[in-house]
Amino acid sequence: MTTFTYGRYRVEVSNPGKLLFAADGISKTDIVDYYQCVAERLLPALRERPLVLQRFPDGIADEGFYQKQVGSYFPDWIETAKVRVKTDDSDQHLAVCNKRATLTYLAGQACITLHPWLSRRDRLQRPDQMIFDLDPAGEPFAPVRTTAFRLRELLNELGLCAYVKTTGSSGAHVVVPLQRGAGFDAVRDFARTLADLLARRYPKELTTEIRKARRGGRLYLDVARNGYAQTAVAPYALRARRGAPVAMPVHWEELADRDLTSRSFNLHAAMQRATSGTPDPWAGMSRHGRSLSEPRRRLSALCAE
Repeated sequence: MTTFTYGRYRVEVSNPGKLLFAADGISKTDIVDYYQCVAERLLPALRERPLVLQRFPDGIADEGFYQKQVGSYFPDWIETAKVRVKTDDSDQHLAVCNKRATLTYLAGQACITLHPWLSRRDRLQRPDQMIFDLDPAGEPFAPVRTTAFRLRELLNELGLCAYVKTTGSSGAHVVVPLQRGAGFDAVRDFARTLADLLARRYPKELTTEIRKARRGGRLYLDVARNGYAQTAVAPYALRARRGAPVAMPVHWEELADRDLTSRSFNLHAAMQRATSGTPDPWAGMSRHGRSLSEPRRRLSALCAE
């Protein structure tokens, strides 16, 4: 047992030397250290958002599980958000991570990956982000890179700002900050209309077809995350894969680098990046949130052409 202290909060981490990434020699303590290293950049992206926790108590070699409802064993200082489960009209209490102590507690619970909502707990029905998940048909990252730039150009044409992160898996997320005026259904409808328009412009390369069998090797523009209670992997979150890749926000200039892939950053590279003075590409992102009212009008005009 190792005890970490953050002001008035004491966090006890059991089995601190347990290897969660056995092939990479990465222990529970290493994960605690990692999340503390990137906390200054990560916490603003998590603040006030309900979280789904992806936990691997026996390491990533085992399947692991997703946890929504906080356990009765969670300390009472862990903040939560009460959310309505629409399928059975019940309530769940999801963890909210606003402080370093919470990050360490969750890491101590072998939570490797954090998946935040697209809305904050004071207005759960009003997202402040819109996400396009660029899901390639295979390993090459080039289609993801090309599509991200095309999507950014279209979003800029509509008057919206675009940010990008590699997912640590195979693709990338293009994220659009929003004012909290529209509900989830309206945001998802806007995203779907935009994705359909882009797919019509590049029909040999892009698709919005949900069924894999009908995608024909094309990159899938996935907008399904823009729904109530949906989540997206947090920026700077570790992924439960060999090599400990990280979902990494990048500057658009970095995305242009042909050597960049979705797994270019791992735990060690992300820690070096956070301590080297490299500016955070997502710093101040929320200040660029926009209403969808005017972009919706512009999008309708483009679709009518």
